[in-house]
Amino acid sequence: MIVESARAAASHLFRPEFRAVLWKSIGLTILLLIGVWFGLRELFEVLALPFFDQMVPDLPSWTGWIGLIAGILASLGLALGLALLIAPVTAIVAGLFLDDVAEVVEKEDYPLDPKGRPLAAIRSFVLSVKFMGVVIAGNIVALLLLLIPGVNIIAFFVVNGYLLGREFFEFAAMRFRPEMEAKALRSKHSTTVFLAGLIIAAFMAVPILNLLTPLFAAAMMVHLHKAVARSELGAAVG
Repeated sequence: MIVESARAAASHLFRPEFRAVLWKSIGLTILLLIGVWFGLRELFEVLALPFFDQMVPDLPSWTGWIGLIAGILASLGLALGLALLIAPVTAIVAGLFLDDVAEVVEKEDYPLDPKGRPLAAIRSFVLSVKFMGVVIAGNIVALLLLLIPGVNIIAFFVVNGYLLGREFFEFAAMRFRPEMEAKALRSKHSTTVFLAGLIIAAFMAVPILNLLTPLFAAAMMVHLHKAVARSELGAAVG
């Protein structure tokens, strides 16, 4: 079920029907990441550089060295911060394009099934912002666990696997059922959703390829929700 959903999602990424959504998603993700980068850099310059200047007020000859060291540390810190913020950025992008992705997948692979209902724009945005906050908090915890050898990589996959799996599955499920019912379905199949989320987290960990995370995750969870819904129906009939 999980592997088949991932395979089907990957096969959609470069289909002609996906190209418009693909370029819009990549473009918006890159723009958001650039905005985050400049925002973090400005924040560093405002908060950190005055601190370095105050450290050696009477040693002007050190200023260049301190500036160089501060620049290196800032670059490393910004790169790490940007890497950790890829997940919440993809959450925002997903909230904007999930319905477009879902419609393509449903039309191409499930033409005889009832069509899903697009989420209301305001509701979709609210859920995306809420999830972004949860993902940021989760990744802060993962960042703190970087200090513990052998736990850091595991923490990244566990945190993002759980959060990404939960969010994308509920988004896909809410096209066909009320929010509370979608949450209950996700909770009932929490292990399956979590394992699927680990695949999304692994996809997100690959540089460049991770820019396609929203499309891959949305398509995968549409397939997974269909499979879960059919298993529920089969169990009810049986």
